[in-house]
Amino acid sequence: MRAMGERQRLSFNDWLLTLLTVLLALIVFVLAPLQAAGSLAFHAGAITALLAIIASMAIISASATALAFMSIALIANIVVFLMRYYYSWPYNLHLLAAAWLVIAITLGIVVIRAVFGPGYITYHRIIGAVLVYLLFAVGFASLFTFLGLSIQGAFKGIEFRDDRSLANEIFYLSFATLTTTGYGDIVPVHPWARSLCNLEAIIGQLYPATLLARLVTLEIDQHGK
Repeated sequence: MRAMGERQRLSFNDWLLTLLTVLLALIVFVLAPLQAAGSLAFHAGAITALLAIIASMAIISASATALAFMSIALIANIVVFLMRYYYSWPYNLHLLAAAWLVIAITLGIVVIRAVFGPGYITYHRIIGAVLVYLLFAVGFASLFTFLGLSIQGAFKGIEFRDDRSLANEIFYLSFATLTTTGYGDIVPVHPWARSLCNLEAIIGQLYPATLLARLVTLEIDQHGK
């Protein structure tokens, strides 16, 4: 009975990996463009999605440290959300970038442990590996924001100011780099910006070709037996 209960728990955790992927994709590919188009849905929607992400992560991992870091990042998002309405604070973007970097690192560690932990390689674990790929883009987007705020003109074609379209633009830059689709309207100019982009591009090529491909192969082999 205990072994069966453990298998059911692991199966439920695997399903939550897919849910986490859907929630993050919603933030990046739906809410961010909505905000760029003039809707106020991004920040409020991102906070709601973060609540669901934290709840799911708490079920997958019993780590109090991970829960604490994610909670701090959530509070930072709420603070910036309120600041934008009631007080013009010049460090909104710094706080947001720090919060999302914490989210990318903390959630990434939790998901990696769940994906590459003991047990069968399931479809949901492969989706979890895709989530790690998305988190790379989110993490580098935060680093790009810090760099753009610290060095004026580090990137050509984007202004790092507290603007509704910035989240969509910085995610666009990060995914264009991660997938090596090439640059057009936004280009890294400063040497540090180019170095950071090179690092993300290398990760974007190596990760799917090695770890992600290996997981898919293991999942296929398990079904073939």
